[in-house]
Amino acid sequence: MPLSEHEQRMLEQMERALYAEDPKFATALEGSGLRTYTRRRVYQAVAGFLVGIALLMAGMVAKQVWLSVVGFLVMLGCAVLAVTGWRKAPKPGEQAAGAGAAGPHARRQGRQRRSMMDRIEQRWQKRRDEQGGH
Repeated sequence: MPLSEHEQRMLEQMERALYAEDPKFATALEGSGLRTYTRRRVYQAVAGFLVGIALLMAGMVAKQVWLSVVGFLVMLGCAVLAVTGWRKAPKPGEQAAGAGAAGPHARRQGRQRRSMMDRIEQRWQKRRDEQGGH
């Protein structure tokens, strides 16, 4: 069910207020920001996994079992982080709800889509009113 004009205006005012109060947080809520965050998290997990392998090997060479166990646990933890981060990451074409500031071209397309949807909605409303009036 689409939002009424009043609800849309209220939502836009809330978005503007959020950007004015805390632009960093607002940017983090955008789809591209979320995608960048999860990608960075996966890269960090892969780097940690490599560190875990190094610790495991160093423990084997130095014959220190505890170091090998720590290396294995680091590898396991980083593998879990990488897999969960990869699954939570939005797909390249997706954006989180409410995200529309991926770039000027994307903003223009969003406006065109929104205006097209508005026209379709108006036509639908007009047809429904015409059928209901008869």
